[in-house]
Amino acid sequence: MAEIVKCYKEHLPALRLIGKRYTDSDRIGGSFGAKWGEWFQNGWFAEVEKLGPLPENGDAYLGVMRCINGNFEYWIGMFFPTGTTVPEGYAYTDIPEGDIGTCYIYGHEDTGELYGLDAHNACMDEIAKAGWKLQQDPWFFERYNCPRFTTPDEHGKVILDYCVYLA
Repeated sequence: MAEIVKCYKEHLPALRLIGKRYTDSDRIGGSFGAKWGEWFQNGWFAEVEKLGPLPENGDAYLGVMRCINGNFEYWIGMFFPTGTTVPEGYAYTDIPEGDIGTCYIYGHEDTGELYGLDAHNACMDEIAKAGWKLQQDPWFFERYNCPRFTTPDEHGKVILDYCVYLA
């Protein structure tokens, strides 16, 4: 079972999310895993990495989501400085400067325990315990940091950063 091993606050500047936007209708088997497969198969990350990612986020790939008026959107992409030119075939959204609550979810990537409602709720519980409030209709994101996420430890576990914009 996954566990939250760290919860802390970060500050991000105004930024541009560049990637591809998906909705619930793009899910396969309840997940966006197939869309991630397309990103790797088609070399889309290599293409956007050339733009020079936002230094505060490192070279992390992102799954960014929010729900407004019952309409869920899920983006796969990376954060960049505002004003970054968007390559053809990609979409973007600008996100204002703000504080985020970040939880490190520690577990086995291949079991799915790092993802979904249980992991989300565990993070939201930790953020509430810290006394932080969420923005209205906040952005949430999974940050796949190298090497925390890409290199399993001696127990075969990794850390997924799960972040949410705070009020």
